[in-house]
Amino acid sequence: MSSLRFKVVEEAFDRKAVPVKTPAERPEEYYGKAVFGRSTMFRYLPRDTYDALIRAIEDKTPISRDLADSVAEGMKRWAIDNGARHYTHWFHPLTDGTAEKHDAFVEHDGKGGVVEEFSGKLLVQQEPDASSFPNGGIRNTFEARGYSAWDISSPAFIVDGTLCIPTIFISYTGESLDYKTPLLRALNAVDVAATKVARYFDPEVKHVKSYLGWEQEYFLVDEALYAARPDLVMTGRTLMGHESAKNQQLEDHYFGAIPSRVEAFMLDLEIEAHKLGIPLKTRHNEVAPNQFEFAPIYEETNLANDHNLLVMSLMDEVARRHHFHVLFHEKPFAGINGSGKHNNWSLGTDRGAMLFAPGKSPADNLQFLTFTVNVMAAVHTHNALLKASIMSATNSHRLGANEAPPAIISIFTGKAVERALAALASSTTEELSGLATKEGISLGLNQIPEILVDNTDRNRTSPFAFTGNRFEFRAVGSSANCASAMIALNAAVADQLELFHAAVERRVADGADRHDAIIDELRSLIGQCETIQFNGNGYSDEWKAEAARRGLDCETSAPKIFDAYLSEQSIEMFGRTGVFSKVELEARNEVKWEMYTKKVQIEARVLGDLAINHVVPVATRYQSMLVDNVVKLKSLFPGVKGAKVVAHDLETIEKMSAHMDIIKTEVDAMVEARKRANRIDDQRERAIAYHDTVVPSMETIRRHIDKLELMVDNEMWPLPKYRELLFIR
Repeated sequence: MSSLRFKVVEEAFDRKAVPVKTPAERPEEYYGKAVFGRSTMFRYLPRDTYDALIRAIEDKTPISRDLADSVAEGMKRWAIDNGARHYTHWFHPLTDGTAEKHDAFVEHDGKGGVVEEFSGKLLVQQEPDASSFPNGGIRNTFEARGYSAWDISSPAFIVDGTLCIPTIFISYTGESLDYKTPLLRALNAVDVAATKVARYFDPEVKHVKSYLGWEQEYFLVDEALYAARPDLVMTGRTLMGHESAKNQQLEDHYFGAIPSRVEAFMLDLEIEAHKLGIPLKTRHNEVAPNQFEFAPIYEETNLANDHNLLVMSLMDEVARRHHFHVLFHEKPFAGINGSGKHNNWSLGTDRGAMLFAPGKSPADNLQFLTFTVNVMAAVHTHNALLKASIMSATNSHRLGANEAPPAIISIFTGKAVERALAALASSTTEELSGLATKEGISLGLNQIPEILVDNTDRNRTSPFAFTGNRFEFRAVGSSANCASAMIALNAAVADQLELFHAAVERRVADGADRHDAIIDELRSLIGQCETIQFNGNGYSDEWKAEAARRGLDCETSAPKIFDAYLSEQSIEMFGRTGVFSKVELEARNEVKWEMYTKKVQIEARVLGDLAINHVVPVATRYQSMLVDNVVKLKSLFPGVKGAKVVAHDLETIEKMSAHMDIIKTEVDAMVEARKRANRIDDQRERAIAYHDTVVPSMETIRRHIDKLELMVDNEMWPLPKYRELLFIR
């Protein structure tokens, strides 16, 4: 084994679990300790300030500057009492990460010293530099002004001695430069539209909230092995590497016993997350080796999204304490499952009704079917847009493989809902009762209680599946900001609900009974969107052909998939809901195309460097050793006997030469393809050129490097192999 590889592998395999200092208290005693939540507000704010702030949060109304000053004073006292020395506006730029600029709680006191101050002005609004964040041409580089503004609906928190205030981020001219601004707009739109429809069934409803439960999948690798793989460091995935003889084919890792090192990391993370009010609940081994998952209790979508981004940041920090590195890339290793971030999404009223939960009465089920059918109609109309909302250079490696939904959006409803939809469409209503009833399965074993079966199975091949009382948007990638998918989904559903409400009201104005008007409109929608419903195997080639026949969007090129944002249909929908202006959509697509190009460009450069400066020299050195061996053997065994002795080595030498020749040729072709693409000014056309001409060369190069890995002496191979990366001890 090469000295560097031997050292890092030995270090990784000898590492023990880092002890975790578990708090003496139970979780409920320290949960939310680092959050300026309602109980903390009540202690630190004057009663009238507390009441006014809570009303503003619940009624979604702006606050006065006097109220902001009072809140800022209480927030500052709490932060300082908990060891904070700085504050920051914490926002979500178009990078899929978060951003922050720290300022100390200090101002001149007029006497040559300083005093700790924090005003409502600093709490409500700040001015981070907007020129260096992705903006899609909205701002010139020399025009730097941008604004961050406090989101009162998401509580402030303390991380590493800094008070973090969740904020939106907009340009000087008012366009959003972040994910939170359009997410809040989409949530407001679905609140308004869904409330109108919910009042058909409960006139007392005042608000409808969108809820999100994310499932964060990720890989862990030892930090030493990670540092020895330049491709992992630079791109987040292995650009080469032959699959291990044993990977996930025995299916023994999924839900298996969690390795002690990993369990220590998980416990440490849970403690830190609970202090920040993040309700992590579930942890387990995922399907692939070294792959794991965290999932929280459901929360309101805006808060859940903030918490997901915060957890991803925490995971990086806590992993370093345990000598791990977290991989959020959707496909860090070839030949095994990639990672997703399933978005479990639902709507609920302020009166406690979950709108996607089937009921026991026909009235409850009519409400359930009303919202379910409208979601189906929204997904049908905007299936290309929803696919664009989860597409990226990284997620494109995962979608369509035999572990993730295909790059075709369809809805799985399950048999019970399918029967109810068919009954409703065929003018009968018998199937509207009893949808919530669970049937029992008796196993005939006295020690095992009766098992209650849900009204729907799970379809792991569906990108958008109904799972009993919610929809699971499974196609979202593990590295993504959930907001991208949630913006598109909530906006599309809001628009559809507005159209539905208007259609029902027109029928009523024409003299129809409201109940009958709802039924008739639902029947019309069921007929229009039946092609989006698919309960079969989404992995099959037959489904891909069937989806094309149905007219669903089947585009697989990521740069072209982004076009859906700029379709006339999408522009009009986002305009009606107030989520995006056309200028904002055009800017965001420029960012998407540019980010796609940059990520592929970086990967191509790293792969070219590794191929020419690491792999080929080592392979050449080993080939030279074989040649030297052939010469010596032939001198010892001349003639026919010698030819027979060296035949295997000669064959290996020839194969290695062929592989190296192709690698060198393809690297040159890849470099030329990059140069040609870089001369294209239009961002979309440049991204397409990278997809069509650079990516194929990368795949060819990898294929031949992986062949060489199996041929070169193991001790000489310069990079940690899959069998070393994928099995934590």
